[in-house]
Amino acid sequence: MSNITTGPGRLREEYPHSILERTLIAEYLLGKGYLMSDLKGLPKHVTRSLMSEAYRFAALRLAEIESKANIQWIIRLPISLN
Repeated sequence: MSNITTGPGRLREEYPHSILERTLIAEYLLGKGYLMSDLKGLPKHVTRSLMSEAYRFAALRLAEIESKANIQWIIRLPISLN
């Protein structure tokens, strides 16, 4: 089971990145010309496809953000590689 969702399109509040994830999903949909509220009026297969793409986009962006934070943390470590 995913740490991100409890079901189709339902983000778990205890997931630490849920607000950022929702923001990234909204950003993706806006880039496609939709608001979250627009999805209710679309056919289910279109909504499913858009949300699948939006979740993928959000997951990749979250991974990118986390990777950058980890790299910055590693760079700041006071160790010598010599």
